[in-house]
Amino acid sequence: MTETRPPRALRLSRAIAVAQAPVILRQGRRLRRETPRLPDAPLPWEGTAGDGERPLHLLVLGDSTAAGVGVDHAELGLAGRLAEALSARTGRPVQWRARGRNGATARDVVRHHLDDALDAPVDVLFLTVGANDALALRSARSFERDVRRILDRTRRAHPHAAVLMSSLPAFFRFRLLPEPLRRTLYRHSQALESAARAVVTSRERAHMSPPPPPYTDGFFASDDFHPSALGYRDWADFAVEDAALAGMMELL
Repeated sequence: MTETRPPRALRLSRAIAVAQAPVILRQGRRLRRETPRLPDAPLPWEGTAGDGERPLHLLVLGDSTAAGVGVDHAELGLAGRLAEALSARTGRPVQWRARGRNGATARDVVRHHLDDALDAPVDVLFLTVGANDALALRSARSFERDVRRILDRTRRAHPHAAVLMSSLPAFFRFRLLPEPLRRTLYRHSQALESAARAVVTSRERAHMSPPPPPYTDGFFASDDFHPSALGYRDWADFAVEDAALAGMMELL
């Protein structure tokens, strides 16, 4: 497969962000001071959706969205909502687990969460990373390397697992982000997403979601950054519908 070279603006996204650092770092510090910090969803981050035999084992791995930040029960977070959508789509019960940490980059996931997360049955891995890598202005090459490591180690541990990776957030639609932080962050996140997509699309039994549709009213939690219970449901429904259209359900 021939790899498509990303547009020049994406290749230079980190350099542009560094050049704007005096402004965007000041804006970032102000946002951290003024934005309420929401807690993770309470433990346990696991459960079952649906009834019947032959359960699917779902692992949601990643950052604050894996941790259910924005909701007060893990069943209402991304992992629980994905399990509901998968069960409805396949007609099978889904035993789900979530692993990760609020603020985690892809490198953090590799170093601190991946081995433990893979030490149990996995039929479907849903990977949600990249937002914090963009915020930290990590290079596309480093992000690509970490995504590759996650996919490789998952394949070795669970050769028949289907791997779904989320696209990165549409930061240009985040109303709480001021300019130029909003546009700079979005541009760099697209560079990271382009690098990750090249890795995912080169692998069998792996698929990365397209960019999300416009966020609906009520999508965001009270911090205007993380999804609400409604937002997680919309995200899960979109991801599972897209995976079905891509033929991923046929692998289960």
